[in-house]
Amino acid sequence: MIVAHKISYAQKNIAILHNIDVDITHGELVVIIGPNGAGKSTLLSMLANEMNDKEEPIFFKKKTFDQWDAHQLPLHKAKFSQQYNHDIPLTVEEVVLMGRYPYFDSVPSKEDTTAVEKAMVETDVLSLAKRNYTTLSGGEKQRVHLARVLTQLHNEVAQKLLFLDEPLNNLDVLHQHTVMQSIRTFVQKGNTAVVVLHDLNLAAQFATHIIMMKKGRVFCQGKPSDVFTGENISQVYNFPCTICTNPINQHPLILFGT
Repeated sequence: MIVAHKISYAQKNIAILHNIDVDITHGELVVIIGPNGAGKSTLLSMLANEMNDKEEPIFFKKKTFDQWDAHQLPLHKAKFSQQYNHDIPLTVEEVVLMGRYPYFDSVPSKEDTTAVEKAMVETDVLSLAKRNYTTLSGGEKQRVHLARVLTQLHNEVAQKLLFLDEPLNNLDVLHQHTVMQSIRTFVQKGNTAVVVLHDLNLAAQFATHIIMMKKGRVFCQGKPSDVFTGENISQVYNFPCTICTNPINQHPLILFGT
């Protein structure tokens, strides 16, 4: 699905990423974790082709991004970012419809409006459809933009790729789980998602593959049960923890503190 080798990145002569290898196949829910400043969001932006190394190309579906048609690429991949405009003078429905811009020139089709409604239901913002976007809370805006990127990938293309940079910011516990379940459902259809998260327990519960970063390098990666060990977490986060088994779903459960 997406392959990158020896990816490095520096800004103002400060190295941010160091020789990172990533090989992600379709049908995976990959979660990138690590402390502040580990390079998580930078790596995500590199993989999403928002930034580049210029030396080592990244391959998406066996083609470099330069080889992709600019009109076709948005049908295959989308990215949810931390940064978005908080003052968009549109209704919620109109903001979500922005995700369909690659599909129509001036007037949206029935398929476009159906995709918008489906995504708003999935992210629990349908009741806000006619609200002015600027009147929403931070968490509501977060869910609106998630609906926007989901509706962008509502098509018949096989093996789509969704990047999400900290999509759970500002969300209450119900919507954190709702959003992660939406991402899991997307992946279960044969697609792939790469997500930056801070909540290690949600990562353990939903991810099929974990990339744990420290100081711009991949410290370790693999299945949650392999990555989430007390030794790994303590070394990366410099904080003690205990690993238990979640009695509800049998996933690793990380308890911090002594």
